Amino acid sequence: MKIPKLNTVRQLIGVILLLVFVTFPFITPINKYFSIPSEVVTLNNENPIELPQVGENVTVSANSDHVEAIDNSMFYAGDSGSSELVYEVNGFPIKKVNLSVLEDIQVIPGGQSIGVQLQTRGVLVVGHHLVNTNDKTVSPGEEAKINVGDVIVKINDNPIKEMNEIKDYVVEAGEKNKDLNITVKRGKEFIETKLEPILDDKENEYKIGLYIRDSAAGIGTMTFFEPQSKKYGALGHIISDMDTKKPVEINDGTIVRSSVTSIEKGNNGIPGEKQAKFSSNQNVIGNITKNSPFGIFGKLNEDIKNGKYDKPMPIALSHEVKEGPAKILTVVDGEKVEEYDIEIISSVPQKYPATKGMVIQITDEKLLEKTGGIVQGMSGSPIIQDGKVIGAVTHVFVNDPTSGYGVHIEWMLQDAGIDIYDNKKEAS
Repeated sequence: MKIPKLNTVRQLIGVILLLVFVTFPFITPINKYFSIPSEVVTLNNENPIELPQVGENVTVSANSDHVEAIDNSMFYAGDSGSSELVYEVNGFPIKKVNLSVLEDIQVIPGGQSIGVQLQTRGVLVVGHHLVNTNDKTVSPGEEAKINVGDVIVKINDNPIKEMNEIKDYVVEAGEKNKDLNITVKRGKEFIETKLEPILDDKENEYKIGLYIRDSAAGIGTMTFFEPQSKKYGALGHIISDMDTKKPVEINDGTIVRSSVTSIEKGNNGIPGEKQAKFSSNQNVIGNITKNSPFGIFGKLNEDIKNGKYDKPMPIALSHEVKEGPAKILTVVDGEKVEEYDIEIISSVPQKYPATKGMVIQITDEKLLEKTGGIVQGMSGSPIIQDGKVIGAVTHVFVNDPTSGYGVHIEWMLQDAGIDIYDNKKEAS
């Protein structure tokens, strides 16, 4: 091996020491600077935004009139909107940070058990059956290539909204020995087909060989409502048809109060369930205008109370949620909303809507004793951490009923039509 000359080694050491000396003023601020998130957000547009201290050599400037610098780390947001902060080290631009100043949104958390009643858009096909004739058995609907999950939206070019509208068309076409012109919605596609009603010899009536449904009902939990607009969000996940497993396309719907009568406790491999009762004749507390991956949404007819948190509370965005203790509000007996301890096991900061933002675990011994963990009907139970509404319970882990997923509140607010971002930017 060739040994370098002594002068060469000394020169190399000298260069290294010179580089360290020259760059030392930059190292500390840059290290601190890189710990700053790429997006800094505040929930209150009336309070200063405080950024981490980044050293004497670092200066920060904003490129928007509605963000005013108080000093090198404090910025005042006079209005909602977006800005860009530019970090400079000794006059050289190093990094840009997107600054989103949000509206001061506050909501009232729920926790109440609610009954959900949906009217589908059109008539949903949930199965096929055979019709008995003299010489054969046949399913006219299946022969017409109408699939389970299709929605019948028109018959003979006339809109169909309810099941009872179909019978008259079937009888008339059967007696005249004519086919029905059927329009079905399959996903986003509209398909036309012909369907021949067949006389069932045993029951002496014309049938089309389809099991159909025009409504759905169930129970869930209210997550929040916004006190000024009365807009609400509940459930935290989409409502799917129990037979087709496909999302229910709603024409309209209502929510009513429900009362939990018993709990079927969850075990490993078998999720538990709330047993509750409600009546469509009960006082309607709100409508349903949307069924999305993040829950059901609409407007309340009036304010509702949970007896625990009945005043508006701020929200927390996904990057503000911390691992550690939190609470949920839910009902396990009657209509009484109770507060229970949980643990946020993990939380994913999300820039785009996604349903599984948090992993949560029930730690409250009283709730574990009563339910075994997360049970069906608990979906939508609001999650509260550090005095802020951060999301809702959505799904249970089948093999571990003490744990499950939660959805971040910002995506539910978005689907509720509550804009927490820059209204003015969208309008411009």
